[in-house]
Amino acid sequence: MKLKHLLISATALMSVTVTAAIAEEITIATVNNADMIVMQKLAPEWEKATGNSINWVVLEENVLRQRTTQDIATNGGSFDIMFIGAYETPIWGANGWLTSLNDFGDDVDYDLDDIFQLVRNGLSADGNLYAVPLYSETSFTFYRTDLFEKAGVTVPSEQITYTEFAEMAAKLHDPDNGVYGTCQRGKAGWGENMAFVGTMANAFGARWFDEQWNPQLDSEEWNNAITYYVDLMTKYGPPGATANGHNENRALFKDGKCATWVDATSAANDIRNPATSGVADKTDFFQAPKQVTDKGTGWFWSWALAIPKSSQKTDTAKDFLKWATSKDYFQKVGETEGWVAVPSGTRASIHSDARLLEAAPFAETVKNAIFSVDPADPTRDPVPYTGVQFVAIPEFQGIGNYVGQQVAAALAGQQTVETALANSQQFAVREMTKAGYIK
Repeated sequence: MKLKHLLISATALMSVTVTAAIAEEITIATVNNADMIVMQKLAPEWEKATGNSINWVVLEENVLRQRTTQDIATNGGSFDIMFIGAYETPIWGANGWLTSLNDFGDDVDYDLDDIFQLVRNGLSADGNLYAVPLYSETSFTFYRTDLFEKAGVTVPSEQITYTEFAEMAAKLHDPDNGVYGTCQRGKAGWGENMAFVGTMANAFGARWFDEQWNPQLDSEEWNNAITYYVDLMTKYGPPGATANGHNENRALFKDGKCATWVDATSAANDIRNPATSGVADKTDFFQAPKQVTDKGTGWFWSWALAIPKSSQKTDTAKDFLKWATSKDYFQKVGETEGWVAVPSGTRASIHSDARLLEAAPFAETVKNAIFSVDPADPTRDPVPYTGVQFVAIPEFQGIGNYVGQQVAAALAGQQTVETALANSQQFAVREMTKAGYIK
């Protein structure tokens, strides 16, 4: 009998030892936005089901980009999963820095084809998929219905110009009562202030480069756009706007401090969620403004999950990616957080789900806005690049960050718009010459 018990105990101990050996901890680098906060909240279900654990490294957006770019370029191996976007994914994938996720197409339950093709294409390079999306977005205008009514401002039924937008902001601006006419991104960074500024510049007829890759940042179109931006924010924006990126403006809007805000459609879920927003029942949307053209006035972006080639835990990382971007995950978010909180712009089946359409009637507007964007034709004048608010070349990250710093300095009153653009042009010419684009 003792021998039998000893054998059972030994077998149980061996089982625990094997389980412990199989279980792994994966490290995920992510941004601190609402959708990823929900994912962290739900992830213990995956941990419990698999026996694995997650080390979350949660960073501010600019810092996340710096850390992940440095780590992946040096093959550092600090992260098993990275939260990256539609700019980095094709470039890093083509460089051989990311693990291909083509095998996700073989998983019937995952149903890769359910993810919108436009989104899959944006996360691919040379026919290979390198990331899977949590959500996709373009930009449109959030506005306060109650403030528009109070100020007697008519809600536009068609796309308005930025000139008309400024006239709206002037009528809505009420700083004595803590309400600003508009809140736009001012924090420096190619993915922060330049996401808004880049699409606004497109509206004014600007482009980053001409067809021979010569920078165009000292053009009349860029000057008109940045002059308008500085004037708009100085007159009708909140104080200290150069500290405000997407998350800061989202918080201001939810707190009732902004009458208008041109930003990511993905924020609509949070803004219209009564559990997280003080203006959920007072917010609606219209198209982002145009000016001399309507091309490139709304950006295209996907936030997605990717596995760096340096990860030693690829199988576990893939298992988490399948869980975190599956149909079941989106449904779980709807069931636990409310269907208004479900990430948008990713899966066709979710966007047609009656529960989502009832809770978030704006979901169809978001989807249509995303599909109206053409990254291959982003500007009034011809360009050699793809990308609406970014240029899909490796050099853009450094150039975009520098220009963002110069624009932020102009907004802060530290230099003129002309100086900011002259500095930007000089920097871009040097970088593009060094990279061999300009002979």
